[in-house]
Amino acid sequence: MSAGTMERRSSGRSAKGRPGSRSSGSPVLRIVVYGLLIGMGLLYALPFFVQIATSLKTDPDAAAHPLSLLPNPFSLDSYRRLFGLGGTGDAVPFTRWLANSIVVTVFITAGRVFFDSLAGYALARLDFRGRNLLFNGLLTIMSVPGVVLLIPKFLVLNQLGMFDSYAGMIVPLLVDAAGVFIMRQFFVSVPKEVEEAARIDGAGVFRTFWSVVLPMAKPALITLTILSFQGSWNEFTHFLVATQSPQYETLTTGLAHLVSGGLSAGTQYPLKLTAALLSTIPVALLFFVFQRHFVRSANSGAVKE
Repeated sequence: MSAGTMERRSSGRSAKGRPGSRSSGSPVLRIVVYGLLIGMGLLYALPFFVQIATSLKTDPDAAAHPLSLLPNPFSLDSYRRLFGLGGTGDAVPFTRWLANSIVVTVFITAGRVFFDSLAGYALARLDFRGRNLLFNGLLTIMSVPGVVLLIPKFLVLNQLGMFDSYAGMIVPLLVDAAGVFIMRQFFVSVPKEVEEAARIDGAGVFRTFWSVVLPMAKPALITLTILSFQGSWNEFTHFLVATQSPQYETLTTGLAHLVSGGLSAGTQYPLKLTAALLSTIPVALLFFVFQRHFVRSANSGAVKE
């Protein structure tokens, strides 16, 4: 046997035994793994399917068959009642809750994206006395549980005359430590040569930030927008201590009032789950719209050196 033939056979055997070759993965093992993943996914999504099915049931059917995925009979009474379209029972101010949630979420999200970006850029690039101390204080604030600050928040809002108002709901949430930290970490990774070139062309600090650095921070801005929208949309404790009038109730505080039985008697599972289902739609839509950018941002941050 020639040396060339032996070399080819040896290379063929080594290629077959290579861990990354196609023959190394067993089809049966892949089927089992995919089956387990699909089963876990369906199990995780089961409560969501039950929520949708229950929202289409009547009260007796929901009480008798709480886990059934087939409404019997099919009913839209809970949707009609939430939007005041002739449903039976006491009226639910769902549209007012929805409007309040939209107003505070839009203002809080816009404020966080703007102010967190400014603060993050200042901590990353501006050289001023006490910068490191301020950044360490920011990290300390992130470690403090939010429930500890509830009573101080109430006292400050009451003293400033902002209690039970839109200002008291929005202003304290316009900046958050986590958002500042995210933007600061991104701005640190931006090459300084880009900013130096802008300053040579005569751009000031804010012009450099606004026209040069901020457009480069699109992945971080999208991430911050999603997190800010989700956080402000689902905020509960702050709105609970910042307001007391029903006219300022948001979806979270209104749903808590509804679930606790403050609006009417009985379990009313279809009505409660319908309101909870509708309140999750905006956050889900926002995530699916920006999912590609969100994943791209995470991947770019993982491979950046």
